[in-house]
Amino acid sequence: MSALVLAQPPAASVVQSVDWLAVAPPTLTAVVALVVLVADLFVPAGRKPVLGWVSVTGLAAAGLLLLPLLDGRRTTFCLTGQAGVCSYTADHFALVIQFLVLGGALLAALLSVTALKDARGALPEGEFWFLLLSSAAGAALLPAARDLATLIIALEVASLPAFALVGLRHGERRSSDAALKFFLSSVTATAVSLLGVSFVYASTGTLHLTLIADRIQRVDGQLGTVAQTGVVLTLVGFAFKTAAVPFHFWVPDTYVGAPLPIAAYLSVIGKAVGFTGLILVTVVAFPSYAGAWGPALAALAALTMTVGNVGALRQQATRAYSAVRLLAWSSVGQAGYLLVPIAAAGYAKDPQRSIGSTVAYALMYAAVNLGAFAVAALVGRTRERNRVADYRGLYATNPLTALLMAFFLLCLAGLPPGVIGLFAKVTVFSAAVDAGLGWLAVVMAVNVVIALFYYLQWTALLFRAPEGEPLRHRAPAPLTAALALTAVLGIALSGAPQLVLYFTDTGLF
Repeated sequence: MSALVLAQPPAASVVQSVDWLAVAPPTLTAVVALVVLVADLFVPAGRKPVLGWVSVTGLAAAGLLLLPLLDGRRTTFCLTGQAGVCSYTADHFALVIQFLVLGGALLAALLSVTALKDARGALPEGEFWFLLLSSAAGAALLPAARDLATLIIALEVASLPAFALVGLRHGERRSSDAALKFFLSSVTATAVSLLGVSFVYASTGTLHLTLIADRIQRVDGQLGTVAQTGVVLTLVGFAFKTAAVPFHFWVPDTYVGAPLPIAAYLSVIGKAVGFTGLILVTVVAFPSYAGAWGPALAALAALTMTVGNVGALRQQATRAYSAVRLLAWSSVGQAGYLLVPIAAAGYAKDPQRSIGSTVAYALMYAAVNLGAFAVAALVGRTRERNRVADYRGLYATNPLTALLMAFFLLCLAGLPPGVIGLFAKVTVFSAAVDAGLGWLAVVMAVNVVIALFYYLQWTALLFRAPEGEPLRHRAPAPLTAALALTAVLGIALSGAPQLVLYFTDTGLF
């Protein structure tokens, strides 16, 4: 018996080596989240603000850990015997999105330091920072995920803490309603996505994106129907996450009900997470179904940008929270523009270039939209109802802030001196035209004209004579830092928009 045992070949090792440097950015963010949660038990109430600065420092350090990864593609959690099939890949695409996520989370954290101080204990600081960092860790993990299980887990780690952040203000009905709408829509999206993923796994026998792309082409018979259903359900689930129409109904109320820094966080990082997941499942996992998802995403892009811009156009300047509502509807319209290059990838001979246009546009949008929310946070400190009308005459009391807000709005509109906004829109137009989607380019042009009206209307209001007694808005140091960072980034990219071209080589293929 013992001789028989000795004759058996040794079992293949299933232990996967871990490249700790590759996973360092999301790992450090998660570790800092746990440190803040434990520290909150021991830090006295008067010294709770230190937790915020620990969180800001942790996000900055996680961002710096991206620098050693720039020297090349790194993979980890690979299948034994199949070195090229991995669950985590730190390639150019992942690093760019991680930079966007961690940079956006850092700016939202700077806004949050001031918001928590102004809340005077109405927001529990320890829980707030733990949830924000946890969500950022999941968002940073997602772009490097290369199997559907890791993708869904990262998506939920990014989303679940966000529900709590939206409804964290105790006893406020508006906040609770916003959290409930956000929760129900996201849970529905997750359920649909998981059902789709289970069908894809049943038909292909794998969860790794590259293996799915290879095997799903050879599925036939009844399993072919299962695979097709799985593809449709997975894409519908991710469409929910991107706030694409008709899955956008939660956005305006959620942004208004959430603390303003969290609304800014959701408008940028929430979108980055959804669009990154959509890119990975379309062009990496399901390229053979491009004939189906390409037209579907093109129609979705046209519908999303139209509904979003018309919704923003209908906002009344004197309505309570109309500034945040306008930014919310604007973000829906911008989601339509972001969908255009992904749809074009279904038609293009070079899908990588199309995806690069989405990434470049996302970077522009992140910088200037966070800047606009930073100005909204500043005005909201003295004007709690945060109406568009409250920005009238801002130049008379805060000239630099008014000029920055005008710059951010013109970037979103795609007008000079916001050259980076114009450049980003041109790259999206180019992706649509090169893919033969002329009709979609026309729809986008019409929507850009619609958006010009409400962006320019708000911009003009900044320089009109103020009504009543003008209020000077004082910016604390963290808020000033957030404004300065977004302004420097937006102005630098407007001065050298060719820098954005660096991000068009995503390295996905």
